Amino acid sequence: MFSNTREGLALALPAAIFALLLFILPVGILLSEAFQSDAGWTLSGYTDFFSKPLNQTVFLRTLKLGVLVAGTAAVIGYAAAFSISNLSPVARGRVFGLVILPLMISPVARTYAWIVILGRTGIVNDALVGLGLADTPIRLLFTETAVFLGLLQLFMPLMIISLLSAMENIPRDVIPAARVLGANWFQVFFRVILPLTKEGLVVGGTLVFTGALTAYITPAILGGSKVLMLETLLYQQVNVSNDFVSASVIAMILIIMSFTANLLLKRIATARK
Repeated sequence: MFSNTREGLALALPAAIFALLLFILPVGILLSEAFQSDAGWTLSGYTDFFSKPLNQTVFLRTLKLGVLVAGTAAVIGYAAAFSISNLSPVARGRVFGLVILPLMISPVARTYAWIVILGRTGIVNDALVGLGLADTPIRLLFTETAVFLGLLQLFMPLMIISLLSAMENIPRDVIPAARVLGANWFQVFFRVILPLTKEGLVVGGTLVFTGALTAYITPAILGGSKVLMLETLLYQQVNVSNDFVSASVIAMILIIMSFTANLLLKRIATARK
């Protein structure tokens, strides 16, 4: 494409400078504070962070919800992507449009919709009281379940899109051939569909898991102070406690968790059976 390497580097140089000055350098300065103290470089910020029971609880809760959201999105996403891929081209385009439609709506608006559904006077509580399943409205908001549902609907389209793009590359005759050879649907999925869509699962899993880890609006609205997660705790450390060292530690933990998840998914995808 380019007559020499210099032309390609010259075109990439403005973007590289922009990323270096406005992203990499500021983030690097912020994260370096987590390793600094009056005595020099140290890991005391991390030991102090994990020595507090509240921080341990928040860390484990964030990890648990991230795994649950990514795992549930993968299960539902495979079913949805398989169904969409087998539709006619016209129907597939229309359903795909419905899948990406939520991405065009503000996450704030989508999260506030759950208040209408899960609030004390919301749809779910009205149905429970009306059917006699509960005497009084029950608390559904400010629970881990509410945060889980909000994060799941927030990032589900990303998983479906990733799996659908991978599933469309599967040859049309592979699955019928496996069925003719006697494979049941369980075997078809684990021996045919899953190996051929591993790259889509890695991309979708990374997007959903890291999104669930780093999302702030949904945990803040649906979880509040009762269901703290690392991102809401980070906000409190900066804007309430003015503790930038702890905030840097949390930011580094989130980055490590995101990269670790991506590496694990890639390792699983490339593992030989």
